Amino acid sequence: MAELIVALGDTRFRVERPFGSWPANSGFVTDVTADPRGHVFVMLRHDPLVHPNDPRIVELSPEGDYIRGFGGDAIADAHYLHAGPDGRLWAVDRDMHEVVILSAAGERVGGLGTRGGPLAPFNHPADVHVSAWGDIYVADGYAASLVHRFAADGTPLGSWGGLGSREGEFGWPHALWTFADGRVVVVDRTHDRVQVFDREGRHLQTWGDFLQPVAIWGDPEGRSYITDLVPNLHLIDADGRRIGRCRPMLNGAHGIWGLPNGDVLLAEVNPSRVTRLRRIS
Repeated sequence: MAELIVALGDTRFRVERPFGSWPANSGFVTDVTADPRGHVFVMLRHDPLVHPNDPRIVELSPEGDYIRGFGGDAIADAHYLHAGPDGRLWAVDRDMHEVVILSAAGERVGGLGTRGGPLAPFNHPADVHVSAWGDIYVADGYAASLVHRFAADGTPLGSWGGLGSREGEFGWPHALWTFADGRVVVVDRTHDRVQVFDREGRHLQTWGDFLQPVAIWGDPEGRSYITDLVPNLHLIDADGRRIGRCRPMLNGAHGIWGLPNGDVLLAEVNPSRVTRLRRIS
């Protein structure tokens, strides 16, 4: 079988799929992340009224071997998953209006928002990210068009945005990432753009030339890997310069995560699988 090779700037990747395996269940892949040990966690979305107890999260070894599944009793509507620097998992339970915090062992240890309670403060949130400075940012994307900021202990520190197309406003803030230099990068899916803010929500830049950007992961060099519905994977430098783009997925990737060795994992919904981009140069 012929190899598929894609390029982002000067870097080449070998497309390998599927990555990992797990027991058959009713869910489909919606996100992927990895913790400081290198364990990979795949988020699965189910109909919570039909399959309330099927695993929402599958844990894999760094090589993709199945370890276990969990989360059916804690997460209803799985959307995005983020492994924090301390190994805790932050799971966005979209239609329950909550960010669920899980230990590395998969046990619920806390949460942000009011479970089952809209506008307290979330209204169908989309994504979450724990910053290098400890603050937590939530893209409240499906019905609120806001970004919320919390202290490390969960204390609300403010929100910004609102429905609109001007700079600093959002249609559908679907994903976000924070960088150690203080930037908060927000994917505004409705308006085919990505907006950059400082840690307090002041607008810095807007990046365009996307078709419904979906997911974002940031590398240690401050660069953003962004998927869209062309489907493309874009690599954007910290100053907003597009380094390259490629098409390593079939119908699009809803989630993305990079590994310390330079490999990139893509969470594909259709067909449901994880694709690994193996760095070869």
